[in-house]
Amino acid sequence: MYRFFFLIGFVAFSIKAEVKLPAVFSDHMVLQRSNVAPVWGWAEPGEKVTVQFGGQTKSAAAGDDGKWMVRLDAINNTKAVGELKVSGKNTVTIKDVLVGEVWVASGQSNMAMTVGRCLNADQEAAAAKFPKIRMFITKRNAQLNPQADLEGSWVVCSQETVKSFSGTAYFFGRTLHDKLKVPVGILHSSWGGTAIEAWTSIDVQEKSNKLGSVLDKWKNKAAANQNRPANLFNGMIQPLIPYGIRGGIWYQGERNSKTVEGAKLYGHQLPLMINDWRRRWGQGNFPFLWAQLPNYKKRSEDPNALSVWAHTRESMAKTLWLPNTGMATTIDIGEARDIHPKNKQDVGKRLAGWALAEFYNQKDAIITGPMYASHKVKGSKVLIQLNHATGLKVKGDGDLAGFAVAGIDKQFHWAKATIGKDGMVEVSCKEVPEPVAVRYAWGDNPKVNLINKAGLPAAPFRTDDW
Repeated sequence: MYRFFFLIGFVAFSIKAEVKLPAVFSDHMVLQRSNVAPVWGWAEPGEKVTVQFGGQTKSAAAGDDGKWMVRLDAINNTKAVGELKVSGKNTVTIKDVLVGEVWVASGQSNMAMTVGRCLNADQEAAAAKFPKIRMFITKRNAQLNPQADLEGSWVVCSQETVKSFSGTAYFFGRTLHDKLKVPVGILHSSWGGTAIEAWTSIDVQEKSNKLGSVLDKWKNKAAANQNRPANLFNGMIQPLIPYGIRGGIWYQGERNSKTVEGAKLYGHQLPLMINDWRRRWGQGNFPFLWAQLPNYKKRSEDPNALSVWAHTRESMAKTLWLPNTGMATTIDIGEARDIHPKNKQDVGKRLAGWALAEFYNQKDAIITGPMYASHKVKGSKVLIQLNHATGLKVKGDGDLAGFAVAGIDKQFHWAKATIGKDGMVEVSCKEVPEPVAVRYAWGDNPKVNLINKAGLPAAPFRTDDW
C-alpha cells in the first residue's frame, strides 16, 4: 500500500496541471508496429487529453490520480516518419517518431558494455550509418518503491553516437534492421554487477517459497541498493511498462554465479522474472531471449572439477521450457581472463538469429548451434542425439573435445568422441567400460569444438543430475 501512495504522490507532484509524458515518449522514439501502442502520461484530474499520430486521434480523461492512457491502433506502415501530438490544456509534440520493431535489453555489465569497448570499436563506429536504429538509454536508478518515470533519452544511431550504445543490444538490433528492413528501437536498461533479484518485482519474490535466503539478508537494511530485490525493477523497468514492445533480450547471471546453490536457484529466478515482466506488460508471452554465460576463468584439466558457471548455464538452458524463449550459446567466444569478453558482435547476431528464425519467420535464419536432445547407452558407448545439428562437424583440426563419461562411481573421465554417419555423437572411454552419464563442455572454460553447418557451437549439457 505504501508503494501505491508513493507512486500517486510522485505523479500528483509532477503534473502541476500540465499534460506530461514519461521520458520514454520523447523525440526520436520508435513505436512498435502491428501491435496496439499504449501512450500514457499525467494531467489535471478529469482533464481530457487527445493523442494524434499517423492519422489516428485518441482521447481519454485523466483519472483522480492524474493518470491517463490511450491505445493507438496497430500501425503497419514502417516507412512513416511523423509527430506524435498530445494535447490538453497544453500541447506536447514529439518529433521524428518511427514505427518498427522495439525490444527491451536488460541485464548486468555484459549488456551494459558499450560498442566503444567492443571488438573493432573504431571500425564499427565508422560503419554505423543507421539513422533508423534508435536506443533509449536509461539512467541507473535503484528505488525502494515502484516509480512512475525515469531519466533517459532516445539516441539516433550514427558514427558519433554508437559507441555509447550497448554492444550486445546494438548488434542484435542491427541484425534485425538489416534482415527486416524496418526501423528498430531498443529500450536499454542495464546496470553492471547486479543480481537478477534486483530486476524482478518484490511481489512475486515474496510469494515464492524458494527465495527466503535471498530476501532475508536485506531485512535490516533500509537504503535502496542496486542489488536489493526489486530495486532496479522499481526504478528502471516499471517506468517503461506498458510501452509497446516485441520482446526482450537479457545478458546477466555472473552476479548470481558465486555458489552452486545460487547457480541452481537461477533456474527458478529466471523464469520467475520473465513471467513477471510478461504479466505486467500485458502483451502476452512476448519473445524473451538471453545470452548463456560464456567460457571464463582458467581451464581445468580435471573433468570432475567444480564449476559454478556450468550450473548457471544449465539453469539458463532449462528455462527454455518456457514458451517463446530462446538462448544464444556463447561458450566459444568468452575470454579466460576477462569477464567482459569483447566479441559482442556474435552475441548480438546469435540472439537475433533465434529471433529471426522463431519470431519473424525468416527461413534462412539460423536459430542456434547443436543442443542436446537425447542419449542412449549401447555397450561401452554413449550415443547422443542433438537438435539443430545439420552438418555437424569438428571446428578446426584434431579430435572432438569436451566430452567426459562416468560409470556408477560418478567419477568422470575424458572421453573419445566421434560423429557417426547417422549424425549422432558416439562417446566412449576405456576407463569407463559401463558408462551411465556423459557431459559436454561442463566447466568454467572448457575446450570445445563441436559445431553445426552454420559454425555455431554446441551448447553445454550433462545427462546426470549429480
